[in-house]
Amino acid sequence: ALRLAGGRSRCEGRVEMEQAGAWGTVCDDAWDLADADVVCRQLRCGWAVRVHGSAAFGRGSGPILRDEVGCKGQEEHLWDCPAKLEHDCSHKEDAGVVCSEHQEWRLSGGRDGCAGRVEVFFRGTWSTVCDSTWYKLEASVLCHTLGCGKLLRQLSFSHTLPGRMLYQCESQQPSLAHCQWTYNKSAPCHQSRAAGVVCNGMGP
Repeated sequence: ALRLAGGRSRCEGRVEMEQAGAWGTVCDDAWDLADADVVCRQLRCGWAVRVHGSAAFGRGSGPILRDEVGCKGQEEHLWDCPAKLEHDCSHKEDAGVVCSEHQEWRLSGGRDGCAGRVEVFFRGTWSTVCDSTWYKLEASVLCHTLGCGKLLRQLSFSHTLPGRMLYQCESQQPSLAHCQWTYNKSAPCHQSRAAGVVCNGMGP
């Protein structure tokens, strides 16, 4: 089995494999986009948009199961790729990946990280969020996800980034990715402005 751990969604994190009933990690020696693409595709997380080494998502535990992984990029599973089973690594060299289906958010242009225009990183690019279905619920989910406390008020901005994301939440969710979303569908975003929020917390 394969999973990503230590990230903000199931589609980013430290690469972990299960072998003989024990979960272990992969060493970052020779870890590159072709290797990461295989991981993302195997997990149905799209393709790799960023590759990380040096335990960027924290150090794992258990055995280090692969070193010098050399995928071509077309393999079905990470364990189909050539690799060394012997290693000279420690967990400070655990490999990680961010896949295209991972979503992360930021607020830009405000006084701190808890106020500003809502922007989402998805499929390798930053996009704005259409305010056509952006209500108090969606805004409060975002404030909570960012660790910014509660929603104070909503703002609107113009769209100046190439992509557009639309969210619709039915209830309070752990993040906007758990709500219904559509990406780059022009009709519902046609007359929209870019959503912005002010949360009551202080940004990092």
